[in-house]
Amino acid sequence: MSSITVSDILGLSIQDRIHLVEAIWDSIAEIPEAVELSDIQRSELDKRLAAFEDNPLLGSPWSEVRARITQA
Repeated sequence: MSSITVSDILGLSIQDRIHLVEAIWDSIAEIPEAVELSDIQRSELDKRLAAFEDNPLLGSPWSEVRARITQA
């Protein structure tokens, strides 16, 4: 396998770099158990999951949040 340098990456167009980042992120998302969490992160995620399970109707869907952000 050949090595890719930062210089190689910076030589790509912005669009190609975005595609590269997406491909890397997708490869990480395929194995979420491989991402190590700190105790604080795990606790926060557990807290948020419990809050959601207690009241799943509280909050806003991502589509509404995104619309509010992009309209500001």
